[in-house]
This record gives sequence, structure tokens and C-alpha cells, in this order.
Amino acid sequence: MKRVRSTDLAIFLAIANHRSFRKASVELGVTASALSHALRAIEERLAVRLVNRTTRGVALTEAGERLYDRIRPAFLDIDAALDDLNSFRGQPHGKLRINAARVSTKLVLLPIVSRFLKAYPSVEVEIVIDDGLIDMVSSGFDAGVRFGESIEADMIAVPIGPRHRFAVVAAPSYFESRNRPLMPHDLRDHECVRYRFAGGAFYRWEFERGGIELEIEVSGPLTLGDQDTIQDAVLRGCGLGYLFEEQAQAAIAEGRLIRVLEDWCPFYPGFFLYYPSRRQLPTALRAFIDFVRADKGTSQV
Repeated sequence: MKRVRSTDLAIFLAIANHRSFRKASVELGVTASALSHALRAIEERLAVRLVNRTTRGVALTEAGERLYDRIRPAFLDIDAALDDLNSFRGQPHGKLRINAARVSTKLVLLPIVSRFLKAYPSVEVEIVIDDGLIDMVSSGFDAGVRFGESIEADMIAVPIGPRHRFAVVAAPSYFESRNRPLMPHDLRDHECVRYRFAGGAFYRWEFERGGIELEIEVSGPLTLGDQDTIQDAVLRGCGLGYLFEEQAQAAIAEGRLIRVLEDWCPFYPGFFLYYPSRRQLPTALRAFIDFVRADKGTSQV
């Protein structure tokens, strides 16, 4: 077997982390075709196939999985050792990759990140917007932002941003020929703009008053997978929408949306910044966690 260099292993690790030549090429700053040729050369040196190429991306072979499991901890230790040198620079330095849903990015993450970058100009932050639930570690992210119930048990979660509340709203034109719902169950007689998760399930509208908790499976002719697009549809009179209060408050104040069932919409803890429960955190991530905990700024829509 010909000698394999550490740079070869780094190439394989990037491909294995992303399960994609295109995404790995972005990380390494080379073309996807160059990366594919490099991997083929590595496999020839090792005399074993590490990756199976498919139309959807790449999948590790049994040998590839075994190699990945063995070398990944070592590379993480090297990254941590290099990151420790940041303490000699006087301030955090490095890159921070965060995965977040679109609505959490808009409502809480981006406002805080903008303030963080002003305080720590030597840190680079990449926010990848993804409404689906992913394996954050294997996808190469340092942290993510989600609702608390969506976070895996082995993660550490820190509240980020204020509490949140939902609002049931519709355009004035929608109520020209319909009565306003007075109770959550009245929604079954209304056209509602439904939200479908990336995984395929419909979101059930949640309500609570006086200790009574309800989940209503609404119906309607329009289903969307993005909160901002739902708001646009509701403003066009397509039906009732279940939006974040921060999203709708300006349109409500301007009379472009009418709010109903307000007394059935409680406050929720909001979003959480979550990250792996490992002892050695990159200094950029550690600085961001501390910044989130201390941040007193007000998120703006």
C-alpha cells in the first residue's frame, strides 16, 4: 500500500462529513471534479473503495465508515489544539457554522449574530438555513437553533432571544363573508393556510387557556412550507394563518391583518441555541455562547 498523507485523510473526511462532493468542495475551496479525482487517487493508494457514488451524492462503504470513525476524533483533537492558540491572540478567532430554520434566523439569530460580529470582528459566521431536522455533528455544524422540543437529548441548549407567541390572523377581506372564530374548535369551519414540515407532517395549531391545552388539525386549500410565504398568502385573503406574533404585529397595527383567538395564544420559551455536549469547545463557539447568554438586545423582524 502506498503512503497516505494527512492531506489525503482531510479530503476524505470533508467528503464523509458532508456526504457530498459539492459541499465538501466549498469547504476545501476546490472544484467538485478535482475532489472526485483526488478521492479516486486516495482509494488507489489504499487499494480499497471508501465511497460509493450515487445520483443523490455519496455513501460510505463499510471500509469508509470504519476509517471515518477512526480518524474523525483525531482530527477533532487537532482542530481543538489549534483552536487553543486563539487564547494568545487576545480575542476569539475562527469560523462558526450554524444551522437554523428560516424563521428562527430572521426573528432571533441574525439580529444577535450582527451584534456579535461587531464585538468580535475576527470571527466568521456562516448561517445555513434548513427547515428540516438534521444530524448537526455529522453535517459539520458547530451549533444550531431550533425550538426546545426539536433538540436531541445529548445536546446542550441555551435560550436565544425572547419568548415567542403565535397569532391567528386573516386579512379583512377574508372576514367579509365569514364570522370570526371565538374558540379554537371554530377553526374547523374556516379555510386555513396549513404549514407542512420538511419531513412531511402537517403542523397542528396549538392553543392554551386556563390550563386547557388544545391541538387543532386545521384544513384548507393551500399548504406551504415557509412562514414568510404563509404570511404573504394570508395578506392576499387566502385564509387564516398561524404566524409568529413578531411576524404579524406590523400588519396587525396597520389594519392589514385582523387577529383572532388572542386569549388562546400563550407565550412559549422560544428558540434555543444548541451544541454538542463535548468538553472542548472551539473558542469562537464558546464566545458566541457567552454572548447569547449575556445579550440584552431586542430582536427585530
